[in-house]
Amino acid sequence: MDSILAGAAPVIDDGFPATKLFSQGYSYTYDDVIFLPHYIDFPADSVRLDTKLTRNIHLSTPCVASPMDTVTESAMAAALAHLGGVGIIHSNNSASDQSALIRAAKARRFPSLSDPIVVSSSDSIASVSEFGSSPCILVTKTGAKNSGLLGVVSKSDWLAMDDVNNKEARVSDYMVKSPVTVPSSYSFEDVAGYLANSKLDFVAMVDEGSGEVVDVVASADVERIKGYPRGGVPSLGADGKFLVGAAIGTREADKERLEHLVKAGANVVVLDSSQGNSSYQIEMIKYVKRTYPELDVIGGNVVTMYQAQNLIQAGVDGLRVGMGSGSICTTQEVCAVGRGQATAVYKVSSIAEQSGVPVIADGGISNSGHIVKALVLGASTVMMGSFLAGSNEAPGAYEFQGGHRVKKYRGMGSLEAMTKGSDARYLGDKEKLKIAQGVVGAVADKGSVLKFIPYSMQAVKQGLQDLGASSLQSAHDLLRSGVLRLEVRTGAAQIEGGVHGLAITLTMSSPITMVSEESTVEETSLHLKSTETSGSSHTERIPSSSLSALSRNAALTSSAKVFLVT
Repeated sequence: MDSILAGAAPVIDDGFPATKLFSQGYSYTYDDVIFLPHYIDFPADSVRLDTKLTRNIHLSTPCVASPMDTVTESAMAAALAHLGGVGIIHSNNSASDQSALIRAAKARRFPSLSDPIVVSSSDSIASVSEFGSSPCILVTKTGAKNSGLLGVVSKSDWLAMDDVNNKEARVSDYMVKSPVTVPSSYSFEDVAGYLANSKLDFVAMVDEGSGEVVDVVASADVERIKGYPRGGVPSLGADGKFLVGAAIGTREADKERLEHLVKAGANVVVLDSSQGNSSYQIEMIKYVKRTYPELDVIGGNVVTMYQAQNLIQAGVDGLRVGMGSGSICTTQEVCAVGRGQATAVYKVSSIAEQSGVPVIADGGISNSGHIVKALVLGASTVMMGSFLAGSNEAPGAYEFQGGHRVKKYRGMGSLEAMTKGSDARYLGDKEKLKIAQGVVGAVADKGSVLKFIPYSMQAVKQGLQDLGASSLQSAHDLLRSGVLRLEVRTGAAQIEGGVHGLAITLTMSSPITMVSEESTVEETSLHLKSTETSGSSHTERIPSSSLSALSRNAALTSSAKVFLVT
């Protein structure tokens, strides 16, 4: 009986199948649609999120870090791979710099480790300005991390030195030669156990074959990482190192860049374009598949079945879906071209699955509910920008604005990013007049992705459980068969589905400025504090876009009182 209930179409005709909902001529965003719950006969923890990034690359976590210069460099790529996802290194830099970021990400054995100071045997003690939070000084053959290890200097030995300002004294004179190391094949549990048993403050991990230093793990790192929730199975390439992707354009110079990236160890390449259905991208797809047949290539961006069909016929291994749906993207307003992300994901997935090409839902992800919707509508993975930009692993330093810790976040279509080189993504690198299709702003501090991604994935599992889907493939099957039903939410329904009907206080913080080419838009961060009589208070952030909705709702609901404190 259970299996019949779980797999059968509803006896009562309630809601709409996706085929009908997405054929009415409307362009829907994630917030516009809602799934109706189905039948549950399994626990949330049994839901499997393993998926495909491309035809040939499997992931245990359906998360991809966007190739943006304020989102994905080596730290983010290593962290996402550790969690079972993948990061795509941006190309808004030189080929050598991008290759160095790939090597740095793949060189990591674990994410979120304290970086050691690395010097050569000829470097003087005076060349090390300060020890900082580094666990040790590594002395290698070349003075770079991925090189043969000659010795180490611990922090305690450094502090005990009398001649740290002696320009003649060399670090190698004070190093411990042939230090204790562990093989790079050790798991985190192996290294943690070794440090605990040996009572060491740190240990270097060395590749057994090359003798090169891969990472340094400190006892403090072990305690911090132990506190993180468990993610998926780490994403590793055939070489046993972290799976790392890289973005390139479609220019002739990108063929030379690609050669550098392949040598650096890139496992997958993303053709980075806001409009992927072009002769330039089709030619580049064919070039990549002809020159590097073992390298998977992801094409895009696309939002229509026609666009997708052209790239599939050209030979792509994955499709990136989205145009103008990102929080910092203005393509739909500036160019009047694009599509609501929910509709785009559903339509493109419908044709892509016929050829076995996985879809990456790129943009429009603000919460775990959006991830659920993207995946159930047909995507195999979700690509995130702003969702990750405020994390510790995102490039850049934190700043304080209006008393809040934030990080810079900009669209690759912003003039600021275009000036640095991303204009090729918008086919405008040869144009004298640059048309901005993005803005520059800031996002709030989110902490480490090693913490909030596992929590988000648990929420995704619970969402799939409510739909009666025990896996992503199961969700896709239920949607295509018409078992899963959807409805369109009115504005009032969206308000009802959010925080509402409380006696609340909205405290307006100082605005974070969003800068576009033509104007300045003020986006305000809000805090919501419950004043219910239970005696407990709970504070959480809500987007400024919800202010008008909350105000309207308060006017219509006699039990709600809204106080604006400016």
